[in-house]
Amino acid sequence: MGLLLWSVLAQAEAAWTVNMAPGATEVSRTVFDLHMTIFWICVVIGVLVFGAMFWSMIIHRRSTGQQPSHFHESTTVEILWTVVPFVILVLMAIPATKTLIDIYDTSESDVDIQVTGYQWKWHYKYLGQDVEFFSNLTTPSEQIHNQAEKGEHYLLEVDEPLVIPVGAKVRFLITAADVIHSWWVPALAVKRDAIPGFVNESWTRVDKPGLYRGQCAELCGKDHGFMPIVVEAKSKEDFAKWLAARKEETAKLKELTDKEWTLEELVARGDKVYHTTCAACHQAEGEGLPPMFPALKGSKIATGPKADHLSIVFHGKPGTAMAAFGKQLSEVDIAAVVTYERNSWGNATGDMVTPKEVLALKQAESQ
Repeated sequence: MGLLLWSVLAQAEAAWTVNMAPGATEVSRTVFDLHMTIFWICVVIGVLVFGAMFWSMIIHRRSTGQQPSHFHESTTVEILWTVVPFVILVLMAIPATKTLIDIYDTSESDVDIQVTGYQWKWHYKYLGQDVEFFSNLTTPSEQIHNQAEKGEHYLLEVDEPLVIPVGAKVRFLITAADVIHSWWVPALAVKRDAIPGFVNESWTRVDKPGLYRGQCAELCGKDHGFMPIVVEAKSKEDFAKWLAARKEETAKLKELTDKEWTLEELVARGDKVYHTTCAACHQAEGEGLPPMFPALKGSKIATGPKADHLSIVFHGKPGTAMAAFGKQLSEVDIAAVVTYERNSWGNATGDMVTPKEVLALKQAESQ
């Protein structure tokens, strides 16, 4: 009976735990140890203070006939309650300062990754490697709208995780392209604000392979809760293979710009790009959320001159929530999504935008 009760209590404690987790890096474990050290110091202080209060109230209560002492001031007490807290704070500051120095030491990194926050997704660029990609939420809309049972990692799953090598010092250069975001992965003890026009630095060194999940921790708009972070730590050998494969994919994507695409091929690719990038605002069937997110179904933009349509997707629309995708998407994906929008939901224009046209626009913008 006693063992059964102990088991139930242990499970209840695990289910209701509110403490920090040790994490997956040396820094995160140091932060956890520091947290626990200061926590127990506070517990001891609380026990002593409240113990003295309750002891004094019980032992010196009026019913026992105690007579209060009369004194104006005590130099000894004044010194004690000044010196003792000062010494405690110094003792707490020593390990805290050492930990902060370690946290902010981003020198001598093995891998440098630029992290850029967008409404509402993350962009990762491996500096010096010609590899970059966007990471988008993949939780099905049926789960979000309570039309299906929620998965284990509800709102914490992405199409492209950030991949890093185990045992290497990885430096993150964190910024934003529109509003303030915050890149937060608790298990790595990394949390930095992503601020437009400013670069914050952080770093990590993961001990073992695995998936580590986080999310944006700064209110950044209506879909703030839908921009998760997934970091996948691979062995150095597997990371090298992954990086080589991504470089090959990048080279192939550049080759696709010169390909002669058919309307059907662009619409099929644009379907995927639209539902990954655009559907959150303009909705899956193009009906939008007026007036903030206008409908594309039957709109003048999606059925009018294709040059105007391409321009607004490429440049965005100032003063509105319409972002500029010229630097976010490849030439192929921009051409595909514009073509898809012009030939879906009854928008039967029958025309298409080719990757070569998008490339020409990019080259003209850069001159």
